Amino acid sequence: MVSFIWVAVAALAGLVASTPSPKSLKSDLTILINNDLQGSASPHSTSGLILLGRRSYDDAVAGCQALGENLWSPELNTASIQPNLDYLEFQGRYNASTAFWIASQSSNGTRTIDLSGIVSSPVQSTLRLPALCTQTAPYSKQGSVDTSTKWQVAVDANNQTLTGYRDRLSFRFMGIRFASQPKRFTYSTPFQGSGESVSALSYGSQCAQGSSTGSEDCLFLNIWTPYLPNPSCGELKKNLRPVGVWIHGGAFTDGTANDATFDGGNIVSRGDMVLVAINYRLGTLGFLALKDGVTNGNYGLADQITALDWIRANIQKFGGDPDRITIFGQSAGAGSVRALMASPKAAGKFAAAIPLSNLGGINYGTTYSKYYTIDEEVSVAGNAIVQAANCTNAASQVDCLRQLPTFAFASLGTRARFLVVDGTYLTSPKLALTSGAPLPIHLMMGITHDDGSPFITFPKANQTDEAAYLSSQGFSLPPAALFPLVTTTGNQTLDLYNTSSRLATDGIFRCVDQATAVAGLSSGRLGPRIYYYEFDRTYQTGWPGTDVCNPPKTAAHPHGDPSLPYFRCHSGELYYLFGNLARQGLPMRDEGDLPFEQYVLDSFAAFIRGYDPNPDHGWLKARGYESTLALVTTENGKWVPSTADTRTLRALDWPVSRQGPFRELEQCEGLGLGLDYYTGSS
Repeated sequence: MVSFIWVAVAALAGLVASTPSPKSLKSDLTILINNDLQGSASPHSTSGLILLGRRSYDDAVAGCQALGENLWSPELNTASIQPNLDYLEFQGRYNASTAFWIASQSSNGTRTIDLSGIVSSPVQSTLRLPALCTQTAPYSKQGSVDTSTKWQVAVDANNQTLTGYRDRLSFRFMGIRFASQPKRFTYSTPFQGSGESVSALSYGSQCAQGSSTGSEDCLFLNIWTPYLPNPSCGELKKNLRPVGVWIHGGAFTDGTANDATFDGGNIVSRGDMVLVAINYRLGTLGFLALKDGVTNGNYGLADQITALDWIRANIQKFGGDPDRITIFGQSAGAGSVRALMASPKAAGKFAAAIPLSNLGGINYGTTYSKYYTIDEEVSVAGNAIVQAANCTNAASQVDCLRQLPTFAFASLGTRARFLVVDGTYLTSPKLALTSGAPLPIHLMMGITHDDGSPFITFPKANQTDEAAYLSSQGFSLPPAALFPLVTTTGNQTLDLYNTSSRLATDGIFRCVDQATAVAGLSSGRLGPRIYYYEFDRTYQTGWPGTDVCNPPKTAAHPHGDPSLPYFRCHSGELYYLFGNLARQGLPMRDEGDLPFEQYVLDSFAAFIRGYDPNPDHGWLKARGYESTLALVTTENGKWVPSTADTRTLRALDWPVSRQGPFRELEQCEGLGLGLDYYTGSS
């Protein structure tokens, strides 16, 4: 008997000493919490649990302790765990009679709790029941994460042991290599491990950009997940979560998957999904094409496809379903999503897509949706780069460029940032919308109300001539009847900016995106329905630093009053979408910011889960998401898709989001970007 106890203690000590993993614990690991997006300030902040799979009582105790936790008990006086129990019942993984191990009040007793919250004691300790551990890992926030050993967890994937960590909301695996550094101006291939143990506790390098930031060895991705499956479990598929693959924006010249704006902890926790954010090569290093028959560009796009290959091969180990991948991205990330929809190399590698604020049409936006030939790209950028690098007469221009230091490209004066028709990754000058077999892709898309505002500079005090000002911004003077000069504010420069912002939004964003929806639905190429939206409420990121993108401050609303006029600018949906206002330490400007943030996250996560942004009412009720439930059960609560017979958008706002017709149709027609832009017919 003594030797048996010693062996058991020794085994437990070994378990605690090593980094716990689903494999070592012989269990799924699921983080459950009633997440209202308020972080540590939430009244539900202590409602977190870690769910372990079926085991004896002693194994339940040991499993929790291996995670640095204990069995949960009512005496801890945490916030109510009932929403977590309700959600487990709603999922159908357990029935109403299922009991879960919790801590006993005595040293030799046993206790359970059922899905109704009824506690029972004593219970036969050898019964194999799921267990509820405490979840005391701290909240992470921008600039403050705790990756100490106590919170670490390991996963075997891609022939590696990857050690990540958990915070209060999710398991986090940062800086995972998906491709080795490719030779400059060649295509990446998925990385394969060789049995090594690797830290996934911190971000990998972002891709080289500007004159001193990042590295060429940058093909890393980050994973956030609420669920890690037991690798030995036979019934795995049904428990896997949908996967969102986030592609950052930044004009194809800047940006990183490491940006805290779209940290994935909140969206995976509240949305019960897996998020992967990926890096890809940028600027000249990612998109240079030369007329040599070999240097064909699109290296950054190829990196995105390589990342998808890695994700499809490995995401199941992190609880994600490779057959339920939604790619989504904003700005150049949306341009990437559109290009992936067009790319034969990406076909079949994702099930759904959400391009947020895709660019196209006129002026700066054109090349994001209409791709250069290699000859055109060489004329626009390649020749200038080669000449500035003194490589024009080199025996091999590309070899000459390979000799340059990483950041020398920033000083050449021209950057290649263009998707091109290379014949492999892109085979046509635009996404085919009017012909071809239907794409097996569920689609949701849209813009912010004033998406184009940051793409023009605010007029100077003496800059009141409309034609001269627009010319300085790259626009021709539009028809005055369609874009009348605003004269209502009493501020001439603001009036001019107001009218110009409307032109920029229509010309670069709204018109081509609406035309895309109409063409794709009319032909059936983009399926029978598209969920189309505009954000009529935004919360601006630090970019572009233009005051007009923020609501005016008042005595009653010192951080801005969103009920007053302001521009709903580019990128202003991102904090809402990822639920990161509190995580970023940002104030709630009024009583609408929090419920709107919850509603937006819940709607986008619902689309990623089931390709419909209308969250299931039972799902919301089971999770305790009463605010969103109240919004979606009103007469205006239903998000209606556009179809071949209807052209309708969802105006996302608070307190009411409404359905309405596509916008600015006359203006788009006047710009030559009408609904028939891709179809050639009205």
